[in-house]
Amino acid sequence: MRTVIAGAGLVGLTTAASLRLIGHEVTVLEHAPQVRAAGAGIALWPNALRELDTLGIGDEVRHMGRTVDARFFDAAGHPMRAAGYDPAAHQLLMVPRPDLNNLLADTLGRHRIRLGTHVTGFTEHDTHVEVHLADGAPLRADLLIGADGVYSDVRAALVPGSAAVAHAGNYAWRAVLPSGDERPEGTFVTIGTARTRGGYTRVAQGRTMWWVGQFDAGELAGSKRERALRRARNVAESGWHDELLEMIAATPEEAILENQIMVVPELPRWTTDRVALIGDAAHGLSPHIAAGGTLGIEDAGVLRAELAGGAATPAALARYESARRSRFEQVREHSAAIEHAHGAAESAERYAAFTHWMITTAPTA
Repeated sequence: MRTVIAGAGLVGLTTAASLRLIGHEVTVLEHAPQVRAAGAGIALWPNALRELDTLGIGDEVRHMGRTVDARFFDAAGHPMRAAGYDPAAHQLLMVPRPDLNNLLADTLGRHRIRLGTHVTGFTEHDTHVEVHLADGAPLRADLLIGADGVYSDVRAALVPGSAAVAHAGNYAWRAVLPSGDERPEGTFVTIGTARTRGGYTRVAQGRTMWWVGQFDAGELAGSKRERALRRARNVAESGWHDELLEMIAATPEEAILENQIMVVPELPRWTTDRVALIGDAAHGLSPHIAAGGTLGIEDAGVLRAELAGGAATPAALARYESARRSRFEQVREHSAAIEHAHGAAESAERYAAFTHWMITTAPTA
């Protein structure tokens, strides 16, 4: 089967490598001039690592990252941990996103990735799909997968009027720096005042990621560093998090990533007979649940299993959509509960409930 995947991010590359396992002739089209490595660190939970094990790279991913024991703190540094959950509900692997993307590109084979190629839409026929490009003739494929993120052009063609919308007032700041003398165990998530949360964690040997996020962030005045520092003070009381403030102050302005969080509205459909959306293109949510990448990788495994199951492509895609839409109805409920939790203790409880549910109900095929 000739399969074209729009987007060479984490989910697009994982999907491509996964479909290669069942014999698909895969081409990945990436708008950017290089394999995308935007972002700082990414959290991977056991359900994502199972799929990477299937690709044969799980051990390498574990070696490049660092296991984090997820703890919550209040703004004065008092630790909070939801009781009654298996340790797996609190443990994740932090991995540098650029390193992971490059490993996936090598696993797939970079000759299967066409850079500087912008997918603008498609025309679907009874026997194939024409993939439209900004420059050049259309490509003919048996299957098109839109893994082109929250600003997906494939989604725009599949569901007109489905543009991503701002999660009003929700902003995030982050960067990766060489590790210093900060606590190596990190401060994973500290819940502060004014709907602010933040912290830092090692993402690999010698590298630490700091991050700050705020709902209802209000006016953004000053430089990116000043904006991040202003919010970070909401999670730093009585000397707690002095090192976070120092890390932000020491970060070059150009190294700070600042994002207005965008979300994908709930869609009436994710698939047609020959086209499917996957990852953030289908269900982009706020990153405060730290599981978007994991759930996108999970998508790839479910899609592969359905396409390998013997059903015709339209039926396989419909089964994939049904399974994932049902799962994401519950993901959205958990995401909203975590967003509106009051204080560190309630945040820790709701987050553990989510991760326990996600891990214990994850597909295994």
